[in-house]
Amino acid sequence: MRKEVYTGDGRRLAVEVSGDPGGSPVFLLHGTPGSRVGPAPRPMLLYHQRVLLITYDRPGYGPSDRLPGRKVAHVAADVAAIADALGIDRFAVVGRSGGGPHALACAALLTDRVTRVAVLVSLAPRDADGLDWFAGMAASNVREYSRAQSSPDRLAASLRKRSVAIRADPVRLLAQLRRDLTESDLRVVADAGIRAMLLRNYREALRVSADGWVDDALSFCSPWGFSLTDISVPVLLWHGEQDVFSPASHTRWLAERITGVTAILQPAAAHFASLRVLPDIVTWLLGGRPVLPADHHR
Repeated sequence: MRKEVYTGDGRRLAVEVSGDPGGSPVFLLHGTPGSRVGPAPRPMLLYHQRVLLITYDRPGYGPSDRLPGRKVAHVAADVAAIADALGIDRFAVVGRSGGGPHALACAALLTDRVTRVAVLVSLAPRDADGLDWFAGMAASNVREYSRAQSSPDRLAASLRKRSVAIRADPVRLLAQLRRDLTESDLRVVADAGIRAMLLRNYREALRVSADGWVDDALSFCSPWGFSLTDISVPVLLWHGEQDVFSPASHTRWLAERITGVTAILQPAAAHFASLRVLPDIVTWLLGGRPVLPADHHR
């Protein structure tokens, strides 16, 4: 069910609510580029798990109004505004890929409302002390994030040009990504259902503009606006060791700096394998134990 929520500063956010209306509320924060219609557990599974799933387009994606200069931390106020509009007091949060830093912001800034937070294949802060941020990262992402710091205007021009082509044919983005996909990722995106979800996701994300994509990249490479030491809610980190879009070293760095975290790193998995573990992640968010292969726990 599509809804529109207005923030305190008057911005419109496009929100999608699915699953069990009486279920436990879970916010799913999409990747980059991404949208509220991106990959998620199937509706039947959400009903089985008694989950009310809430997704929304971050500012600049889909029909959500842009917030120029937004920091990662700005997500907390938007998530709180959506929860208030839906009459929800407490909720869990999961963020995948570009949604990962935003989920961490919710963990740090909404401690009185968030029950648990799961973070899948996330980046670490760009100024992460002691982390070689680009090590193991695909050349395309190195180029994009380097431009975010050295030439934001050039980055914006590049992403806007790409988004025009992707809007016309979302398969183009999958084709561009394919050059960097590992065997693990190739198997995941070969699934017809997942592929259809990804294509719908990219089309909706960029159908108005590339502003959300640009602002995400800039926010990841700027100070995030919160401290990891402020996180006191339970956090689960998940990463595939073969990931070349956001290397697993980023999750190792995060795991060393978040108190009481559980970190799961799977040697044979890569970036898009995170889509297949979402149902187990939701089980953990509801207070259960995930049945994921725990190759490494901290």
